[in-house]
Amino acid sequence: MSSGLNTGNAKAALSERGDDLYETPTCAVKALLGAENLPSCIWEPACGPGSIVGVLRDAGRRVYATDLVDYGCPDSESRVDFLMEKHPDFFIGAIVTNPPFKLAREFVVHALAIGVPKVVMLLRLAFLESESRRSILDNGWLARVHVFRNRLPMMHRAGRGTQVAKTNSSAMAFAWFVWDRDHHGPTELHRLSW
Repeated sequence: MSSGLNTGNAKAALSERGDDLYETPTCAVKALLGAENLPSCIWEPACGPGSIVGVLRDAGRRVYATDLVDYGCPDSESRVDFLMEKHPDFFIGAIVTNPPFKLAREFVVHALAIGVPKVVMLLRLAFLESESRRSILDNGWLARVHVFRNRLPMMHRAGRGTQVAKTNSSAMAFAWFVWDRDHHGPTELHRLSW
């Protein structure tokens, strides 16, 4: 961080962020389950220690969990670089993940390219602002954006510890972005509470 004060919106240097793992708050995944109809078989390609995986499995979903790094997620595969992967040889109804922010665009592009029917990503709301993301934001497949009414609890970088209580909110706005291959037309905006 650039200062000793953590306001929730300071950005660490890329060299400090390493693999860019910020654990997803459980409440964000539960809110998604209440707002979005998710299929029974899901791929979580940036599973980290399993924050999203655990909630989805508890809700009865089968989750294929992978990550580039082994963070200890139960029943997962490590050393799997999602951006180099093809569609698995079994049915995947959706990809649900909180991708490394530095690779968020690449994760969306690749997920859409391999043909998974539904792609759901937890992203900063500012993801909507980029001209360079036109091809994935304006292609007609971005079906819904579920914006949190209240800010999510602070997401902490892996290995950094929780210096701020997990009940403190982030200064950044987040949303679940849902791309659906069966959707064509304008994107719907929904407000979501956790």
